[in-house]
Amino acid sequence: MMISDVIEKMLLEMLSEEGGSLELKRNDLAQRLGCVPSQINYVITSRFTPEKGYIIESRRGGGGYVRITKKTFHKDEYLMHLFCSIGEEIDQKSAGLYILDMVERRILTAREGKIVNMILSLMDDDGMRAEALKKTVLAAV
Repeated sequence: MMISDVIEKMLLEMLSEEGGSLELKRNDLAQRLGCVPSQINYVITSRFTPEKGYIIESRRGGGGYVRITKKTFHKDEYLMHLFCSIGEEIDQKSAGLYILDMVERRILTAREGKIVNMILSLMDDDGMRAEALKKTVLAAV
């Protein structure tokens, strides 16, 4: 197992134990895992993204910390948040992450998610992709 996977797994377990919100010091966690703080940063920025429903707050310096919060919304609140987060343009990778999150939250079935993802992957225009994803969100209401 790669160190990035170990860090992610540990953070997910800590988040679960703490009820969805976690505050930690990068240096302390890096020391516990025997890695450098930049590896912690990499995992946080690449795997705990807004598209996956996380909010990250960070303060650097001697007393610095990172706060990771898994946003929990009621379905309607989540869909409104998602609709507003998409913006005017979206690339395929980000659209795929939003779709995956909708599947994980059981707003779309796995089959529906695959279909929407396939359709969006055929679009070359990021503006059209954003519009199509927004219409998918509205249809899920």
